[in-house]
Amino acid sequence: MGVSFKYWDDCLDADDMEEMWNDVEVSKEWIDAGEMKGQKVHLSRDPDGQAFLTQTEMKAVAGIVARRHFLSQIDPDMICAISELESDRQPLAMRYNKKTKDTTVGIMQCFHTAADVFRDRNEEFVVRAYRGGPKKANHKSTLDYWRRYLLVKQSLPSRRRMFENHSSVPNDSAPAVHVPQDKGEWRYWDSRASPEDMEELWKDSDVLREWTKSGEQRGKVRFSHDPEKRPYLSRPELRA
Repeated sequence: MGVSFKYWDDCLDADDMEEMWNDVEVSKEWIDAGEMKGQKVHLSRDPDGQAFLTQTEMKAVAGIVARRHFLSQIDPDMICAISELESDRQPLAMRYNKKTKDTTVGIMQCFHTAADVFRDRNEEFVVRAYRGGPKKANHKSTLDYWRRYLLVKQSLPSRRRMFENHSSVPNDSAPAVHVPQDKGEWRYWDSRASPEDMEELWKDSDVLREWTKSGEQRGKVRFSHDPEKRPYLSRPELRA
């Protein structure tokens, strides 16, 4: 029987599920959502019905992968950031490359040999090689991916801060990425992006629709804020 991707238990073995339940933030999130240990845990669904991992779950999975396969020698946030860029944390994401005739699948869009680029390299080489292969790790074609990766990684919520504040990420029915809130410069998009990048964002149909609906104006686009007044990137903004 194929994997249904309806339940976490259909995707992970018993030991991995135990590790997930042992993660304080994951167990809190699951219990708050009505899940119970000993019963199957539902995967979250976005408004389009697609399965996805919450940021809390993704962080825990990244930690397991880093410990088990890389002996904790890579930063789990690297795995999380790449997953945001590659698939929006959707386990069923699939992409076909017409040029290479390769199909990449899953949260990180991995080839079976992709793990090789993670070993014994600095962060920039790993990320750019992940995008274009080792031969293009220093090529200009992978530079934009590296820059987007840095933005997404910086935007990842701090697990320690979340735990200390006893707070969780926003409702992941509309997944969002929190950004640092300790500087006033995170109030407006225009203070964080160049005029050229802002123009590209305005040209994106989903972003345009979202910003127009919320009454934003060119030159002064506000970041979204959750009920605890923490700024975050919406899914259309992150995709753009």
